[in-house]
Amino acid sequence: MGTSPKMDGRAPIHVFASSKSWIEGNATLQLEQVAALAGVRAVAAMPDLHPGKYGPVGCAILADSIHPQLVGSDIGCGMGLFALDIAARKLRLDQLADRLSSLDQPWDGDVAGVLADAGLDATLFDASLGSIGGGNHFCEIQAIEEILAPETAAQAGLDRDEAFILVHSGSRGLGYSILERVLSSGQAALDPASEDGGSYMDAHDHAVRWARLNRRIIAERAAAAARAELRPVNDLAHNMVERRGNPGDAIMLHRKGAAASDRGLVPVPGSRGTLSYLVEPLAPMRTEALASLAHGAGRKYDRASMHGRVRGKKSDMARLERNPYGGIVVCGDRGLLVEEAPEAYKNIDRVIADLVEFGLARVVATFRPLVTFKKAQSSIAASSGKREKSWKEDRR
Repeated sequence: MGTSPKMDGRAPIHVFASSKSWIEGNATLQLEQVAALAGVRAVAAMPDLHPGKYGPVGCAILADSIHPQLVGSDIGCGMGLFALDIAARKLRLDQLADRLSSLDQPWDGDVAGVLADAGLDATLFDASLGSIGGGNHFCEIQAIEEILAPETAAQAGLDRDEAFILVHSGSRGLGYSILERVLSSGQAALDPASEDGGSYMDAHDHAVRWARLNRRIIAERAAAAARAELRPVNDLAHNMVERRGNPGDAIMLHRKGAAASDRGLVPVPGSRGTLSYLVEPLAPMRTEALASLAHGAGRKYDRASMHGRVRGKKSDMARLERNPYGGIVVCGDRGLLVEEAPEAYKNIDRVIADLVEFGLARVVATFRPLVTFKKAQSSIAASSGKREKSWKEDRR
């Protein structure tokens, strides 16, 4: 698509999506609304762009002020990729899927201890540490499908035989409470140098670190279920704001559903039924991209409409419990299973192709899903090893 020049008082919008990519009109409208906000200097939109509650998801915004609503309620939400010291071929997927059901239970670790080790103060939301949450969050056991940049993969320590864990989660109720507190005061924008701006950034930075710790604990729990140890490959937040530039002329870079591209390799997941990608940001990157990349496939259809697009027959539900690679999708919430069906998302191959064609990244490796965990099944037929389709209706 290209760049929209500054006009009618709006900041320039740089769209890194080709004409082959599908972008909803409401997302484009939201981009224009964000570009018209006071103090916004530039906007970069990625090919996974789609409409959000307070603004478009899949973009980065450079502004003089802090706009908490552009970060959203799940402050610090991101993707963490971890390697396991076990061969993917040795995993018994049915057994692993069953053991991962423990992720539905509160973490029984030393919450106070891990917070202290991470230098984090206690909050009212710490009982949620080690939990995935709802919506599009997940914990997925993966295997390498193909390595396309062998030298870069070797430098990252990728072993094509090993299993991997990809975790998508955030700050849970902690981030939500921070945004609600700001919105309740009626402030849409904060001066970074003000007391309110400093208070928000302190709470924001705490939530970003909390979310990163949360992903690590989820990965450790999943690794324990796989009877393996793990090591991190990379962890990147995609809902955040950070100060850029010199102290005297600092500007704020907001990312909403956009991965930082200046901190190493970037995991870019597809849907539950497609490959995920690990990409290497290219240097020098285009400055118009605001040091950001796509964070995933991006939604094509909203959650409500998915209930009309996927039938509720047992055969349809059974289809959604498996992926084309023979892997398992664990989701005991029938509504969530439908809302997160593969067809709800854009074509991840097209998203990655746009990143490559615009010179923003190159593909290092692809990963196929083995077990995708979202929520434990409501019941398990232990005698046969097969899952019963007894659905809960507690929609999130």
